[in-house]
Amino acid sequence: MLNLTATDVRMNVQATNKDEALSLLAKILSEDGLATADYLAGLQAREAQTSTYLGQGIAIPHGTPESRSCVQQTGVRLVHFADGVVWNDDGERAYLLVGICAKSDEHLSILRQLTRTLGDDVADDIKNAKTPEQIITIINGDKAHGKTSFVVHENLLKTEVVANDIDELYGVAVNVLKNQGKITGVVGIRPAFVQLSSHLGCVTLEHDELVAEPALALVVAKKALAWQDKTVQALAVIADNRHTDKQALAGVYDVLLNDEFNAKLTALSVGELAEWLGAERAVHWQSASVVLLNAHGLHARPATALSELAKGATGELKVAVDNGAYVSAKSLTKLLSLGATRGQSLTFIAEPNTDATEYLPKLIQAVQDGLGEEVTPISHSQASNQKSGKENHEPAPVLDLTGNTVITKGERTHATSASAGLAHGEAFVVRQVRFDYPVQGGDKASEWASLQQAIGAVKDELKVIVQTAKKASIAQIFTAHVALLDDEEVTHGAKDGIDDGLSAAAAWHAHIEQLAKTQASLANRLLAERAADLRDVGQKVLAKLTGQVVATEPDEPYVLIKEDLLPSDVARLDPARVAGILTAVGGASSHSAIVARALGIPAIVGAGKGVLDINDGEQVLIDGGQGWFVVAPTDEMVAVAKAEQASWAERKRLASETALNPAITQDGHQVEIAVNLGNVHDTKMAVENGAEAVGLLRTELVFMSHQSVPDIDTQVADYTQVFDALDGRPLVVRTLDVGGDKPLPYLPMPFEDNPFLGVRGIRLTLRQPALLENQLIALIKASKGRDLRIMFPMIGRLEEWHDAKAILDKVLTDHPHDKLQVGMMIEVPSAAVMADVFASEVDFFSIGTNDLTQYALAIDRGHATLSKDADGLHPSVLRLIQNTVANAHAHGKWVGVCGELAGDERAIPILVGLGVDELSMSTGSIALTKAVVRELNFTDCQYLAKKALACTSAGEVRALTTAKES
Repeated sequence: MLNLTATDVRMNVQATNKDEALSLLAKILSEDGLATADYLAGLQAREAQTSTYLGQGIAIPHGTPESRSCVQQTGVRLVHFADGVVWNDDGERAYLLVGICAKSDEHLSILRQLTRTLGDDVADDIKNAKTPEQIITIINGDKAHGKTSFVVHENLLKTEVVANDIDELYGVAVNVLKNQGKITGVVGIRPAFVQLSSHLGCVTLEHDELVAEPALALVVAKKALAWQDKTVQALAVIADNRHTDKQALAGVYDVLLNDEFNAKLTALSVGELAEWLGAERAVHWQSASVVLLNAHGLHARPATALSELAKGATGELKVAVDNGAYVSAKSLTKLLSLGATRGQSLTFIAEPNTDATEYLPKLIQAVQDGLGEEVTPISHSQASNQKSGKENHEPAPVLDLTGNTVITKGERTHATSASAGLAHGEAFVVRQVRFDYPVQGGDKASEWASLQQAIGAVKDELKVIVQTAKKASIAQIFTAHVALLDDEEVTHGAKDGIDDGLSAAAAWHAHIEQLAKTQASLANRLLAERAADLRDVGQKVLAKLTGQVVATEPDEPYVLIKEDLLPSDVARLDPARVAGILTAVGGASSHSAIVARALGIPAIVGAGKGVLDINDGEQVLIDGGQGWFVVAPTDEMVAVAKAEQASWAERKRLASETALNPAITQDGHQVEIAVNLGNVHDTKMAVENGAEAVGLLRTELVFMSHQSVPDIDTQVADYTQVFDALDGRPLVVRTLDVGGDKPLPYLPMPFEDNPFLGVRGIRLTLRQPALLENQLIALIKASKGRDLRIMFPMIGRLEEWHDAKAILDKVLTDHPHDKLQVGMMIEVPSAAVMADVFASEVDFFSIGTNDLTQYALAIDRGHATLSKDADGLHPSVLRLIQNTVANAHAHGKWVGVCGELAGDERAIPILVGLGVDELSMSTGSIALTKAVVRELNFTDCQYLAKKALACTSAGEVRALTTAKES
């Protein structure tokens, strides 16, 4: 770890602009032997990609990965510009450059210090600093992070704890601290044990990184427990770091050592313990419930009346539907987002010690009176139907005699929710383009020259797109398109057609179509996407040759309508311009839906062929969360949608601000939020967006990034990038999972009538054990003893688990690992049914809800018409999840969900209620998922999960949930 000293600082440097400042920095780095003079080019290239201005007058210039060869020694130099240097187009001035030379991640500790420093207002201190020592003091965070108070809170005290030994009691105390966000873990902390009295033991956990906030947890067992040669019944666990207010801590010790306190300790209630310790008391909000009687539910007019009434209170008032997530009762858009229907129960809570408590009876009465509408009581039969969910399922789309969806303008049409969010804009319908051109050509040389000119023009346009792309994924796609047009097999293949007398356009079209058909005929989804890319570039060249204008998307945000989207289609979209997506076919777990969620674009799929008849430019309103769209919406619909869009944007903004905070429910239950990764380079971004672990590293995508089977050293290099970026966080790796819809071009597999039920996942690697063995060796080597969790995919039989585990055990004899957990995916129903058997042998389960759903319901999630019914919230799937969790917990094992259901707002409360310990999802869903969890009550989630298990359809389950839709 690098430590900054005053000798690393240069003061009173002058520069008139950024280029001059970078030159001076590069000179300092070179003179100090950290880098060669050529490193300047790397600094300039990085600034050309993105500004390194960090904030608070600090910039962090550093080279690109390509310039690491210029780094001679890892180090950091701080250069202070008293007059500042304009660093970006906004005119922000940098007064301190933290110049970084890095061969690895040794500089990350300083970046973490900088991030913590920016939490306080240090801009003036940096600007006015006169000495190197002052700069070091600021960077070390001494101003922003002085002594912090020592937390003693009623929520950290527990009595009547059932424990069989002192280790279990210690585990309870640690979990209390973790659930309240006081510590992030204990791996790496050496606990210090001491006995304070005949009843009370004490453990100190001291760590500057893992202790987020110094605090005391005190837990009292129901019975005395053996500890060495003595017994204790209570345990105090003190989380300590260098920022602890030692005076406050001393006051806690005074109580813990008090004879009178110790004599009464085992008989004290939580409230009495809090009083002794001077703990901050937990506040309890008053609540009241009422049944909603309005015929059309809580729509705009009654919601407006309710919000206006609630605004009269100065204290906070919140409301939930059927024990779901609470929202502000003062916000119209949030009330509308509840989607409350007639017969559902509204529960209001009021902030303690405010006038809000006086408003509870007023709100109840207003709802009973109809909120300005005439209402009638609900009969017993209606209430029964309501409880059974029969009136609450999502409306099914209306179909005509040909099976197409009937679309009525101005009214909602329901389809499959694929990516949550509200969108409004003019329709842009992508239809099959038909090009007009002569079949026979003229002069062969002229035809060939015309084709080469058209190809060159398209390449130039694509290169501009690559250079201006705001997302690396978009740049990569169009870089691949440029590469296609650089491939002589593509560009010269049409020459034979021209030589045979065809026109350039005819020869080109025939050649490209033949290439695309060859790719697609392999029944390989990966290659099918390449076929689509071939047709894409082919159409661009045809447009140049024929002078035809291919329809271009509108300048204003629009709703993209297409028959279906491949991941490559979605990835190239600009979320700033594409307001929403509407497709005729597809399902919620299709790959295009997954990518749409990752990009944060609202999407509805499986809407039927009728959407292709929508006129370009016609206004379309979609709700990707609730699964409906409206063609030609009314002004009122649009106004409500825009208000909800603003609310959604605010939710996302607020969620991103707290993305690094843990996901803890309002009653103290913590859920780990992890990320699903397919690209090792995306790890750092995921961590910055709040990922607490990698819950699924899809190693098949790592394999796909190579042209042949990567050897052990190549894999080690790939996996090391993930471990380094995680900085000690857990990494769950799925061993190679190919087959079905995930083939490897360089790993030939025989044709199968039904590849999803054939040789895939663990079945394939057990047939090629050297492939699996090498991957396991690479993972263990790359981990270097760090937290590694390996899981095997597609385990359906106990014999498969034993065979896979035997290969791993063989590897471990030569490559031992002290921090290794070994688990399995639950995606085959047989494994979920036999979870009790597997749970005694594994360290953990990770539920892949995408495959588990398609196998449980016998619906291919890529099927054009049936995939919309492959819903992970179907009660059959939930029961398999519940069985898995119950049996895992009975054996002390943890359970994660790494399927797309983990990031579904409507599924999160149910998964939490089922007891899932970890939710793993795409990077873009992390912050909002954490925010959703923080709004939940674990006890309410458990009740909701029980209701969901008793449902008979996915529609009934979704009707139960009231998680906020985007």
